[in-house]
Amino acid sequence: QVQLVESGGGLVQAGNSLRLSCAASGLTFSPYAMAWFRQAPGQDREFVGGISTSGGSTSYGDSVKGRFTISRDNAKNTVYLQMNTLKPEDTAVYYCAADFRGLQSNVRVAESQYTYWGQGTQVSVSS
Repeated sequence: QVQLVESGGGLVQAGNSLRLSCAASGLTFSPYAMAWFRQAPGQDREFVGGISTSGGSTSYGDSVKGRFTISRDNAKNTVYLQMNTLKPEDTAVYYCAADFRGLQSNVRVAESQYTYWGQGTQVSVSS
């Protein structure tokens, strides 16, 4: 049974930082590209950032470029999202997702292409 478990969310003031973690189990981690998506109340889920199987390629949504960094540790089956200079508009539930890529090194951005999802972790940023 595949499980993706997010942690690290919380309430922070604008300008501060948070680091989210997503621990994967029940799958062979390294052939999966990993991504973070987020969904604010009343809005569609949006792509935040993704990382290739080896970690050599990353992709980010326009709203977080330069502030957020995605990374992964294949030995620990974990993907991280370092979020700096947080803004109130970053408030959302953040989801971790896995996309089987095998030997392909690209990162896909459409949520429909991601097979496995975590339960989400709430991030709230106060002004």
